[in-house]
Amino acid sequence: MVAVNLWSSLARFTDGARVVEVQAATIAEALQALVALHPGLEPILKGGVSVVVNGEVMPNRHATIAPDAEIFLLQALKGG
Repeated sequence: MVAVNLWSSLARFTDGARVVEVQAATIAEALQALVALHPGLEPILKGGVSVVVNGEVMPNRHATIAPDAEIFLLQALKGG
């Protein structure tokens, strides 16, 4: 299981939870598992989010994640 930290306004879709534990080996699996548990997150995740693993923004959704990784979802970060 990996713990995924969500930004505060997403808690309305997760019954108030700011951290959701999911079974996943990759970032893509973690996002899919979040949607399976909390379908209300789907439009937000499909709209684009930034995933930070152990302090590093991870653009590759197929990157593997360790069970003890620190994972945060952030509103999409856009360069400029």
